[in-house]
Amino acid sequence: MPDVEVAAFVRANLPPPPCRVLEVGAGEGELAATLAAAGYAVTAIDPDPRGDNVERTALADVDPAATFAAAAAIRSLHHVHPLTASLQRLAEALEPGAPLVIDEMDVAAFDRRAADWWLGQQSARGKVFDKSAEVLVEEHRTHLHSLDTMLEELAGWFSFGAPVRGPWLFRWDLSPDLRDAEEALIAAGDLPALGARIVAIRHT
Repeated sequence: MPDVEVAAFVRANLPPPPCRVLEVGAGEGELAATLAAAGYAVTAIDPDPRGDNVERTALADVDPAATFAAAAAIRSLHHVHPLTASLQRLAEALEPGAPLVIDEMDVAAFDRRAADWWLGQQSARGKVFDKSAEVLVEEHRTHLHSLDTMLEELAGWFSFGAPVRGPWLFRWDLSPDLRDAEEALIAAGDLPALGARIVAIRHT
């Protein structure tokens, strides 16, 4: 099942259907299916697709002739390589004024507190990892793009406001039931807000 709350966030920031929408890093294709059912013409891409409605295509390799009225990148841009060429291709594919709806993890905010909490929740579910919190943090900060890096790259083609911060860890192989607990810890200053949502608008 698609994440209903994420789907609502994306729908609220897209032009009305029908229009062409590119989904970057579509994975199993759940969001793409939801958007298609709402009347959008969706092209869903992923270099490692896990759904029949997702094309095996990296962002940098999107058809140069293809154009879109909007794009969505949900939990995907931090993995994109090569980042500069991929985001340039994304910008070229979007029409002037088109929204790019982003839901991301800010890996620069991922710290030992967050890693400890996530590992503890995994352990409570019977999953044991042989990595320490420190190793987990180092691996993520080494291999994933930071939010600042992504936004710096996008700034040449897009306008956007400050990211809206929120919980993230509950979505990372955990459970929606943990959202309230994570939000409470963020509000108390005991966990960082790793989630970041941005709506970027392609320059005209």
